[in-house]
Amino acid sequence: MNSHSQLLNKLVAAAHAMGASDIHLSAGRVPRVRIDGQLHDLGDAATGILAPAAIDALAHQIAGDSYANLEKTGEVDLAITAADVRCRINIYRVQGVYHMAIRLLADTIPPLDSLGLPPAVLDFPKLTRGIVLVTGETGSGKSTTLASILNQINLERSVHIVTLEDPIEYLYEPVCASIDQREVGKDTVSFASGLRSALRQDPDIILIGEMRDVATIEAALTAAETGHLVFATLHTASAAESIDRLVGVFPAERQQQIRMQLSTTLEAVLAQQLLPAKSGEGRVLACELMMVNPAIRNLIREGKTPQIANTIATTADEGSITFDNMLVRMVRSNLISTQTALEVAHDKDYLSRSVRG
Repeated sequence: MNSHSQLLNKLVAAAHAMGASDIHLSAGRVPRVRIDGQLHDLGDAATGILAPAAIDALAHQIAGDSYANLEKTGEVDLAITAADVRCRINIYRVQGVYHMAIRLLADTIPPLDSLGLPPAVLDFPKLTRGIVLVTGETGSGKSTTLASILNQINLERSVHIVTLEDPIEYLYEPVCASIDQREVGKDTVSFASGLRSALRQDPDIILIGEMRDVATIEAALTAAETGHLVFATLHTASAAESIDRLVGVFPAERQQQIRMQLSTTLEAVLAQQLLPAKSGEGRVLACELMMVNPAIRNLIREGKTPQIANTIATTADEGSITFDNMLVRMVRSNLISTQTALEVAHDKDYLSRSVRG
């Protein structure tokens, strides 16, 4: 093991011991770690100020065969294990110097019922067809939620799961399921290419790391229409926004067709956000869940996405919950403060009235 491997292991071990979620390495300053959403200097416990040459050498060692691509494009995504911790790493160039963002992943895939998700999500592993979207900003726990869902399927069902990831984060140990994890850039050229190929690999379930372009969305809709169960992520904050994002990728003349396809294939949208806990220690998960019913299918088809939030609010008996109603529950349960809830609420007046009530 060379000194740069030792440096990475030292950094990851120190950050992991502190309960950090991320490490930031920038030339000319000490490493920083993110703990409960806030950045802090890691200090001399792991290393001092990082010189550009040190980060460049570390980037070269970590990237390996991908270093040539890094030099060409200025960025690369990787996943490795350091200090016995699975890490997702993005190396990127800033004014000619390499920087790194390292995400520390959970040591094991947590049980689905331990994440604090709405009860209806616990039934996702029983679905057999259609599309389920898990959305939220970077670092909102999307990957963990999807890994927990897939692992629950793995524990219960004899099915073939194909994942398309960039990069591969959680590693599954097959139990009942057969699982093929493919990494974009290494095992397949793109999400769209891998997805088209996946349809010829006799899958029951497909995980798409991100639906980011027309070709990928088209292939995902085709997969769902032909009887497959598709899980995918988007960087959106609400269920209605997710619909508009998927449709908006397409030219105007195709949008009605896409709405029709979405209205028949979409099963659920789970939007996630991690918030500071009222206790001051750690963060807690807030969600919006849209379970798609005939009324919502009609709204999707007719392009009336602004009305979706109201329909979610009136279909709580089917498992749906709006983000603001979830915040109200969390305030009343002392999981988050009223101030935290107000900062992220979609309708601040509604939240204030509901909390007072």
